[in-house]
Amino acid sequence: MRARLPMLLAALAASTCAHAAQTLQLQGTLTGKDHQHYLELPFAVPDSTGRVDVTLQHDGSDERTVVDLGLLDAQGFRGWSGGSRRTISVSRYDASGGYLPGAIPAGQWKVLLGVPNIRARVQTPYNVSVTLWSEDEVQAGRDRKPLLLRDEAAWYRGDLHMHSTHSDGSCSSQQGNKVACPLFLSLQAAVRQGLDFVAVTEHNTISHLDELARHQPWFDRLLLIPGMEVTTFQGHANVFGVNGPLPFRLGDTLPNWNPLLREVNNSGALLSINHPALPSGEDCMGCGWTPAKPVDMAAVGAVEVVNARQADGPRSGVDFWEQQLQQGRRMTAIGGSDSHNPGAADGPSPIGLPATLVHATALSREAILAAIRQGRVVVDVDNVAASGLELWLQGDAGTRAEMGQQLDLPAGQWATLHTQLDYPRRLKIEFVVDGRRHPTTVEIDANGSQRASLRWRSDGQRHWLRVDARDADGSLRMLGNPVYVNWPQ
Repeated sequence: MRARLPMLLAALAASTCAHAAQTLQLQGTLTGKDHQHYLELPFAVPDSTGRVDVTLQHDGSDERTVVDLGLLDAQGFRGWSGGSRRTISVSRYDASGGYLPGAIPAGQWKVLLGVPNIRARVQTPYNVSVTLWSEDEVQAGRDRKPLLLRDEAAWYRGDLHMHSTHSDGSCSSQQGNKVACPLFLSLQAAVRQGLDFVAVTEHNTISHLDELARHQPWFDRLLLIPGMEVTTFQGHANVFGVNGPLPFRLGDTLPNWNPLLREVNNSGALLSINHPALPSGEDCMGCGWTPAKPVDMAAVGAVEVVNARQADGPRSGVDFWEQQLQQGRRMTAIGGSDSHNPGAADGPSPIGLPATLVHATALSREAILAAIRQGRVVVDVDNVAASGLELWLQGDAGTRAEMGQQLDLPAGQWATLHTQLDYPRRLKIEFVVDGRRHPTTVEIDANGSQRASLRWRSDGQRHWLRVDARDADGSLRMLGNPVYVNWPQ
């Protein structure tokens, strides 16, 4: 057994690049002498490695060969999964079940193979692939395999703002005591609320990334998007699609919001300003949007216009968002429950109130974030099952644009703004053109959908046109993002 050390093949040619992944192949052959013994397969981990992926392959199953898998890092034991899986991964932020997340120390690591069974005269070749990702690649998300839960274009319903035990989420224990609330309870509540995706946005930490990675295989109908609420003394912002920590000490180590915005956008993540109209005094420290220095607002992707169902009144973010639109900043309006307690399993939950409806090409992190950037988004304040709101602008010359898209209309050309609302009760439909409200007559079609339209003439200038749906008392129930006119990307 000791003489049969594995052969270390050359790394991929891409390893000559300082930031490219290196893949090593550790190969050998097991024989009957390896029965109920362990083998250590050494390999070198260079500085600035951010993730280590290990995949074991062998074809001895037909002859009842069993091979267990474990990992030792340069400082000692890193984990053991036995025969439960053939592929494992460890990084500073997450790890496969049975393995420890944490720093990736440079030096000699070892894949640990255990052989509980191999027959006396059997020879079983094996191959262990080890892929070493740099920390830069981990931060950029290139080490992450795209996750696709549904491969079809549809409206997907989600909650983009929630907290758990990883920051300040709390709930009642079995004995009724207030305790830090396990993340799993929030995810289960999201399923009960009929959601397709959630973004877990803990305050200034990414300790939940490991738990999300481990929960995702079980929640195979609920997309788990890792997020972080950057909580500063000058405002809060959610970042969706984080892969590692972000700076948050604004006014100290972070001079202003702009370096953070550049880092977020360069990584492929998306930043949304949270609850911009909330107060920022002792009752809600730093909650409102009060930057001390100028912010490149063109780099901001979205605004949370409805936080915890505050859709109307002085705490609504709608006015702040529409002011940005009027100044030529194309931001997407979204909503988030800001849930800190998922509620009891047999009772109501605040999760999904409001729900953010996103028309995406698929149920994946990449598709959801791309659709939010585009503006294919509706906010449903009450998360009403099967609700929907469509908007499109049809030019008399035959051109057309839907919510989030843009249409060029020369001066003097007419167009019709159309909307279709699906809701269990009759609502008032109100078109909004450049901030001005236009109530309209609602008609019910043969399918029970509520429809309305507005004739509009272009002056050749830049405009935004959108739609709201309100109850008889004027309270907002559904909010749509705009169609843009003469608005270059």
